[in-house]
Amino acid sequence: MSIETFRDALVAPGEAHLPDRFFDRLMFNLHPVDATTPSIILGAGVYPGANTIDGFLVVTGAEQQENLRFSSELAATDGTSVGPLRWTIEEPLARWRLRIEPNRTGLEGEVVWTARTTPWIGSVRVDNTAEPATTFDHLFQSGTYAGTLRLAGRPLSVDGWFGQRDRSRGVRTMTGGQGLHLWFQGQFDDRSIGFLLVEGRDGSRLLLEGAVMPTDGPLDDVVDVKHDLDFDRDLDLRTGRLRVTTSGGFDYDLTIDASARGAYMAGAGYGGHHGRPVGVDHEEYDVYPLDGSTTPLTLDTALTDRLSHLRWGDRRGIGIVEFAHSRSRSYHYRPSLRPRV
Repeated sequence: MSIETFRDALVAPGEAHLPDRFFDRLMFNLHPVDATTPSIILGAGVYPGANTIDGFLVVTGAEQQENLRFSSELAATDGTSVGPLRWTIEEPLARWRLRIEPNRTGLEGEVVWTARTTPWIGSVRVDNTAEPATTFDHLFQSGTYAGTLRLAGRPLSVDGWFGQRDRSRGVRTMTGGQGLHLWFQGQFDDRSIGFLLVEGRDGSRLLLEGAVMPTDGPLDDVVDVKHDLDFDRDLDLRTGRLRVTTSGGFDYDLTIDASARGAYMAGAGYGGHHGRPVGVDHEEYDVYPLDGSTTPLTLDTALTDRLSHLRWGDRRGIGIVEFAHSRSRSYHYRPSLRPRV
């Protein structure tokens, strides 16, 4: 898969000759360049074999996380909207317009995402013991936003906000055996550092993909990631260190402050709910208090997209650190980066 062959639009309703478990998904995050609230994550996916289209909106503030999940029959839509969410590709791989209609989270409005880096695009294959192989095309790309939203009735300018988008398309059936999952998207003023790392419960590497994406220059593929992460007793990430090595021979030593709460992706339906047929115009809403009572142990998935402060040398950054620490008693986290003496 390459930039020249990647189709940015989601597959349309009625597209034929697709595998039964085929999916096509988009995800955007929006966040300030210097603060961890508010953190906004939205996404949608189509599942032709199930005649389903669904989406989500997650709004994380200092005291609570609001979640809206919505779904419909794919044949009942044009494939570019679901629930309160609408999207338009104004220029493939360069500019998307996102509109959020009034909904129970109190977030609404219209914004434009514009790319600030070349996208990283790759193809993933992971063999599974009892399921068909996972095979999907994957893209992520850093951008900035322009526009004004309204949150709880107040205007919220997102001009200059950072945001990573993620596109994935194919068959994904990864089941069990994973110990650590990291999807890291660090935003610095002149580059984005993005990778996906999955390790087995024995610490073996199952998957590593990604690149350093400069705002001016070619991609530099990630070839190694070492980590020293501090999880609390509820399996929530608090702080961490990473060493990201690229094919160009560069080492990025990064520190993570993930002490902000929230962005638990169970609220977005990531606990195995995506693609399930539930009829036309279905909607669910809930709120997670961020007082310590909601944790990766209390939800149906540990997956968390934490907006975190980052540091690379004397340079400050910010970005989404998506993590999941296995809840299996057979797994014990093992750092691969030596602790500092």
